[in-house]
Amino acid sequence: MAPASIYEQILQYANRADPYTLYKELRKTPVARQEDGSYVVSTYQEIVALLHDPRVSSDRRNLNTPPPEAIPSSFIGIDPPDHDRLRRIAMTRFGPPHSPRTVENLRDELQKIIINLVDDITDRTQADIVDDIAYPFPVTVICRLLGVPREDEPKFHVWAEEIVEVLGPGEGDQEERNKRRQNALLGLAGYLGDLAEAHRRDPGPDILSGLVTYDGPEKPMTDIEVVTTASLLLIAGHETTVNLIANGMLTLLRNPELLQRLRKQPDLAIHIVEELLRFEPPVHFVPQRVALDDITIAGVTIPKGSNIVLALASGSRDPAHVHNPDSFDPDRPYIQHLGFGGGIHACFGAPLARLEAQLALRELANRLVNPHLVTDPPPYRSSATLRGPRHLLITYDDVLPHTPNA
Repeated sequence: MAPASIYEQILQYANRADPYTLYKELRKTPVARQEDGSYVVSTYQEIVALLHDPRVSSDRRNLNTPPPEAIPSSFIGIDPPDHDRLRRIAMTRFGPPHSPRTVENLRDELQKIIINLVDDITDRTQADIVDDIAYPFPVTVICRLLGVPREDEPKFHVWAEEIVEVLGPGEGDQEERNKRRQNALLGLAGYLGDLAEAHRRDPGPDILSGLVTYDGPEKPMTDIEVVTTASLLLIAGHETTVNLIANGMLTLLRNPELLQRLRKQPDLAIHIVEELLRFEPPVHFVPQRVALDDITIAGVTIPKGSNIVLALASGSRDPAHVHNPDSFDPDRPYIQHLGFGGGIHACFGAPLARLEAQLALRELANRLVNPHLVTDPPPYRSSATLRGPRHLLITYDDVLPHTPNA
């Protein structure tokens, strides 16, 4: 058996705690062909170029050997003009130009949620940042925005977890991984389809109601488009933010001087979150791009129909792009990263994720007294694409009361 390539080693769970040493090796070959015929792109300039290249498709039906799909992809997996239509409709109740202050108007409500979650760990001296804070916070928020009953979390959690864990390439049989993903997508689609019908009969101010009652200039979504869009927003609306908050607290506990500074300088949270998106991003790969034509980049020609994997986390630590990339430094004069992707598929929920992470890290820094990691590195989730701790156990001496305007 041939030795595992650098990219294959990155996908191995044994290297989940620290893939960055391997990314250094990967960047020595900016565009690396893999044994299965895919091409992994690992340097910042080349990734940015491909994110904006119209010859690069997000529709896996353009692969030389398309994988079977039980249901169509959401708009993250299709190209213009259908992508643009669906994204514009989804934005009507979430952001500009129709609802420009949706996220900012949530600030007070988000603050109350995170205060209550930290209040809930005051009667002990040990907590799991993932289970107690990083998971319930964005789940509560996306349920509220999308119009999904919060009490239904046990129903959709199993499907969402399965979809995330087998997202993109990884260890094990790829056909079996795809089958697991399709089964989970079907389960979630059935649940959201029923919920969409309930919202059609009794619409509210939420996003799902907006999708099923849309009467604007665009062609309305079909039933399956509503379901796939809702599935995307539900999963992406919390899973990536869980990783961002957990990775953020892990990084601050490894850099206690920054934790102290955050207590005294609340606005530092803005810079900390941006540097986190560069240094410890929640999404490491965009694994589902396809060359629509022969594309030559960094001296390598990627043939038409080939799968392209964009290693975002590697690109954000490319020394050709950023000085001293393996140092966590929120004081950088200009923090530029690939944490939210780029191009037409740039992260839909970036403003919300930023705000949730800023509020969560600020509240934890202000209120936890003498926090320490129980285990470093912590146990990680199995996914190499959406990378973050499965649990993040900490101990602390006390939890202070919330301080307004801190």
